[in-house]
Amino acid sequence: MDVPTMGVEEEFLLVDPRTRAPVNRAPEVIHAAAGELGGQVQAEFYNAQVEVCTRPTADREDLREQLARLRCTVAQAARAAGCVAVAAATAVLAPREPLTVTDIDRYHRMARRFAAFVGPYHLVCGCHVHIGSLDRARALALANHMRPWLPVLQSITVNSPFVCGHDTGLDSWRSVAHSCWPTVGPPPLLDEGSYLAHVDGLVKAGLLLDRRMVYWHARPSEHVPTLEIRVADVNADLDAVVLTAALVRGLAGALLTEADAHLPPPGTPEHLLLGAHRLAAAHGIDGPGLDVWSSREEPAVLLVERLIDRAAPGLEAAGDLSTVVALWGRLRAQGTGARRQRRVLAATGSLEAVVDSLDAATAGRAVEAA
Repeated sequence: MDVPTMGVEEEFLLVDPRTRAPVNRAPEVIHAAAGELGGQVQAEFYNAQVEVCTRPTADREDLREQLARLRCTVAQAARAAGCVAVAAATAVLAPREPLTVTDIDRYHRMARRFAAFVGPYHLVCGCHVHIGSLDRARALALANHMRPWLPVLQSITVNSPFVCGHDTGLDSWRSVAHSCWPTVGPPPLLDEGSYLAHVDGLVKAGLLLDRRMVYWHARPSEHVPTLEIRVADVNADLDAVVLTAALVRGLAGALLTEADAHLPPPGTPEHLLLGAHRLAAAHGIDGPGLDVWSSREEPAVLLVERLIDRAAPGLEAAGDLSTVVALWGRLRAQGTGARRQRRVLAATGSLEAVVDSLDAATAGRAVEAA
């Protein structure tokens, strides 16, 4: 079995070290970090965000080392710019200054056309996993086979219970806020020809600016030869990121055999996938999930166990199975990012302390209340 490469994009929120509220410092941070990172540090939609990108790798430990280096470099650049870079998927506290959109023409056009989706409640940071090297046709075939498992992957990454000073009652507000944008959701079952026709039709109708605005939970990248999985909140805990990337890569390895053999993908109805994603956003692993094969609710942790079993051939081929099992055990014992944030709030009564805990975890410092 071939072992695909993997890469990770992480979006970080920039906050003021005193108020812990988002601040528009991305140009300064990117300038300070670019000397070392070059194109691996990039602007995002808002000036209160920066994005870092690993290089493709087939080695799990190399991926971890890259992520740690990128986080360290961006943290130093943020400090030099008078702010802090945290792996927070939403703004825990409301901005005290107006958010500004990054000064790129495409982003300004998006902000004008989709003005209802712009603002602090829609300031969200994700973690995207790229699997390669795949041409568009092969990436789409793999996405068709992976789509029933994406809600389960989402459930382990929830890290956004709070937004602008409020508890949303959800474990992932990011996924709900982001779903307002056109095309965000389960990928449709498409081959390359129908993909091109479908997306070009959306652009022609004015629903999208361009193909890069396809935001399905799994999409063929338009700038690198990969399948991009986009269901995860950014996570402060580096182990959670490595677990997610390894699971995505293991599942892809296991399913590529079927995709390459042109076996028919599961024809899971979209309403079941949407329901499964809603439960994942609401509860993470701490409640029910939806088994899309039986159409019944099941404990979310059992669905994760089934995902690991399904991905096992790909995990074994990559040498990741024992590590994934250990990381899953750790996550289950210590809790998702959302559960950890709520524990900090319960112990301290302070959302500022929640941001501080995210800062500590992003930087690799083992500091957490309760």
